[in-house]
Amino acid sequence: MASTIFPGKNNAIIEIFKTDKAIIGMVHLKALPGAPYFSGGNLDAIYDFAMKDVRALEESKVDGLIVENAWDIPFMKPDDIGLETVAALTALTVRIKQQTDLPIGINCLANAVIPSLAVAKAADVPFVRVNQWVNGYVANEGFIEGIAGKAMRYRSSIKGDNIKIFADVHVKHGSHSIVADRSLGEQTHDNVFFDTDVLIATGNRTGDETPTQEIEGIKRHTDLPVIVGSGMTKENAAKILSLCNGCIVGSSIKYDGLWWNNVDPARVKALMEVVIALREKEGR
Repeated sequence: MASTIFPGKNNAIIEIFKTDKAIIGMVHLKALPGAPYFSGGNLDAIYDFAMKDVRALEESKVDGLIVENAWDIPFMKPDDIGLETVAALTALTVRIKQQTDLPIGINCLANAVIPSLAVAKAADVPFVRVNQWVNGYVANEGFIEGIAGKAMRYRSSIKGDNIKIFADVHVKHGSHSIVADRSLGEQTHDNVFFDTDVLIATGNRTGDETPTQEIEGIKRHTDLPVIVGSGMTKENAAKILSLCNGCIVGSSIKYDGLWWNNVDPARVKALMEVVIALREKEGR
């Protein structure tokens, strides 16, 4: 049974991507200033690496992008992320946006929702991804609390109500033992109650296939759009898209299937051929 614990909303997936089966490609940025693997100098090399991915994704007709500081490993807790990270992420997003018409989202790791909203506002992009929106969990970075209350007040203060929140229900790279007494349905309700716009079902680690029961379990408890956050390939695309409203794709479309490599045009083209054929079959 779908949740009715918050007033109904328009479908943010359709609003942003003009389809209800959206494919959102990951742009994994090389390490930014302040991170251990930052190579020094200006941002040009990071931008050039990112634009190879943007061009490959755009040419293959994905529906949108997420720009993420994926190489800033090991990630900091949200309150410890420096101004240099936000500045660099903003500068790169603005430059990328100038070169593409695809909708762009922001994910500032780890779980830095307020910095993500700041970047999204400055760069004028329509959504952010949030890895932990409610409750709490133990992550690689330590104990992480849900940030919804502060984030929504911050979004309001910057007049950013147009920026949509895409929130993971369960979280990759984290233990949910703290909220293990809450079912998947209850965690879905919690995210809806705290005003998210799109729910994300995901696997345990980067690139892991998202379990079918995770997708179906979330869908049963919400009328909001649900997308998949990891593990879609050309082989399982039809199955996954039959269950949800889209997918974020990264590792499977990179050279050798490794997230830190550039997008492989052949891999993303093969995936999108499956997706486009499915849409045509369903008359979308």
